[in-house]
Amino acid sequence: MSSEPEATTTSDADEVERHPCPRCLVEPGSPCRSRSGAVAGTYHTGRFTKVARLAKQLRVPTPADRGLGQPWRPGTPPPAPIPSDTPTADIRVGYARCSHLTQELQSQLDALAGHGIGRDKIFAEKVSTRVRVRPKFEAALDAARQIKAHAPHCRVILTVYEMKRLGRDSAELTALADHLTAHGIALEMLAGPLTGIYDPSGTGRVLFAFFAAMAETERENIREATLEGLNAAARKGNHGGRPPVITDDMLHTVLRRRAKGESVDSIRPDLLIPTGKRKGRNPSLASIYRALAGHDKARSHPEAVEQAHAEFALHTTSQT
Repeated sequence: MSSEPEATTTSDADEVERHPCPRCLVEPGSPCRSRSGAVAGTYHTGRFTKVARLAKQLRVPTPADRGLGQPWRPGTPPPAPIPSDTPTADIRVGYARCSHLTQELQSQLDALAGHGIGRDKIFAEKVSTRVRVRPKFEAALDAARQIKAHAPHCRVILTVYEMKRLGRDSAELTALADHLTAHGIALEMLAGPLTGIYDPSGTGRVLFAFFAAMAETERENIREATLEGLNAAARKGNHGGRPPVITDDMLHTVLRRRAKGESVDSIRPDLLIPTGKRKGRNPSLASIYRALAGHDKARSHPEAVEQAHAEFALHTTSQT
């Protein structure tokens, strides 16, 4: 009963001690040391988070056979666990994304492929950054984690064309940096202000957070500029959206013929919709009456609006 936990603890220690400690600066093969120069009771956080299955632990104790509390002495560095036939080159996983169906992904795919990433390791999708669930992005992260678990001696790199392919929310990007750090995965961008391979830990973390905040600010600026443009167009009478079913010419025809005593029913067959999905068809009576009501309202004649609505209601009743 007591030997099984000890074996697990020793296994954890062996995996942790394959890495140097960024805090107490011990080399691989040695336990962590305290400020007083003794063997520390627990491994330092920045060291055991390099082991994927221990990354979420709050503390990893140092085994008793390391000489807890005794003066620290350097251990024997572990042999490099790399078979002679195992490649040591970097392993890249690519991710490409665009926001809309009308945008093209090919330029990103070409850039990733031109960087030496095989098509089987490139994940691409068309989805907005506002969508929190991105299946291909999660698949890319999962592939990178699996590769790192099976080849811990290799440097696994998640490669994207530019930062905004990952997201534009600073909190989301910072959380991604934490995730990559915990699993020992580097991040690479082929374009933008942070071009090159980036290890989201240490002092580089501050730089990454800065550019993440800049990306979020840029998105807000684009949004504000778009709203200002829409407001300016609206002030000039251009409200966007679908073209009206009843054009000014059609409305003029209806008004002129109604003034001569013709009914809307008799005028409708002579009206044709000029654009849109219903091009070449007759407008509905509801569309004609809405146009008349809008015309009368624009001329500030409330009684005419009521007359148009009453006429439409009378026609609807007669139809039923």
